[in-house]
Amino acid sequence: MVSLEGLVAAAAVLAGLGLLAWRLWAGRLEVPGDRGEEEEEEEGILFITGDGSGRCRLLCKPSALAQHLVRSLGQSAALRGGRWLWPHWPRLQMLWQLLQPPEPEPAVARELLQLPDTGLVALDWLVGARGARSGSGGGGPGSVLLLIPNAAGKVTGGLLQLGLRALERGFVPVIFNRRGHNGCPLTTPRLQPFGDPGDLREAVTYLRCRHPTASLLAVSEGSGSGLLLAYLGESGSSSRLAAAACISPVFRGRDWFEAGMPWFYEWPLLLHLKRGLSRYVGSLAEAVDVDGLLGSRSLRELEEALFCRTKSRPSSWEAYWERNEPLRDADEAAVPVLCLCSADDPVRGPPARSLPLELFRSSPYFFLLLTPRGGHCGFPRRGPGCCWGHEAVLEYFRAMAEFLRAEERRKGLPRPRRLGGPALEPPLFTWQRSYTR
Repeated sequence: MVSLEGLVAAAAVLAGLGLLAWRLWAGRLEVPGDRGEEEEEEEGILFITGDGSGRCRLLCKPSALAQHLVRSLGQSAALRGGRWLWPHWPRLQMLWQLLQPPEPEPAVARELLQLPDTGLVALDWLVGARGARSGSGGGGPGSVLLLIPNAAGKVTGGLLQLGLRALERGFVPVIFNRRGHNGCPLTTPRLQPFGDPGDLREAVTYLRCRHPTASLLAVSEGSGSGLLLAYLGESGSSSRLAAAACISPVFRGRDWFEAGMPWFYEWPLLLHLKRGLSRYVGSLAEAVDVDGLLGSRSLRELEEALFCRTKSRPSSWEAYWERNEPLRDADEAAVPVLCLCSADDPVRGPPARSLPLELFRSSPYFFLLLTPRGGHCGFPRRGPGCCWGHEAVLEYFRAMAEFLRAEERRKGLPRPRRLGGPALEPPLFTWQRSYTR
């Protein structure tokens, strides 16, 4: 049976196709990035050969780790995928990524994690179409890959496809679902703000306890990157993560909400959020104006209704973003994070005002892989995998593990061992400063 949400999304696709066709016929179709919006080549930008739609650029502070990533990504087949039929239509790429179901449909084992305030978040372990692993098993040898959906909690086909690709390569993928999102029960009248990493911190701590000897990795999609970036900044060297990646991240949350989004992207997500929240009207009525919440006509109005116009502790829009901007503590981040972005992203906005280029030039932990084409979380290609961005992220994690092993051998650093019994918990993971010099 086709859901109402699916019908709305399909209608948005058809309307978007019609609008794009009309603009193409009228000669008015402009492509972001073709009008000098991309930054000029300068010191600190290392170049990687093409992705099928142009040249990728890696913008970062020079270091031993940066040189290793340049070599690894430059030699990877992920950036030399087949061409996409419509490279100049980023909106089509985005819609294709949002609506295409994964093949095959993954099996998921859900685990509910209770938080200190009795709230719940859900961890969905991907077990594969054939039950490749059990959601109740202990920590295995593979790295745990935490998948963070967009801020609306929409688990897209692209995110599931990334999880399946990771499962095939020996990772242990698990999806983090916020309070009240994606069927996770809402047991308190409180949802998770855009950039509040408290619940994510509890989930990472649990994963470390459950898989004490495995490396912990995290990857976020779209606006969900605001949560991951805020967590990395607040946690600093205590994040317990070995590496992280953000696919089409939103770096400036307030600007993003205020600028507005393409309607065919915003409306399906708004409907998805309202549909989930409508299940908890009774609980939410204690904290917010439910009529105003469900009557919101944009994601910004809904965000304000949920977190600013509350009954107990109302706050201004400005004060809310002082606490929730993703990059408010970016200088404290101490874990390498790859940000995969496209210059023609129709959701994030033009690179000149939406990419924090100075952060990538100055911080040894932030790496920007920028491609001319790819849309928002699209990065499509023909052939197996369908999204070269997923392959690039997995190659990045492989390269990070290779780099760490080489540094441990070179410096003679001890590694955790099993001593004839249960696995010993390793010391808290911290990056050595010399890695990023």
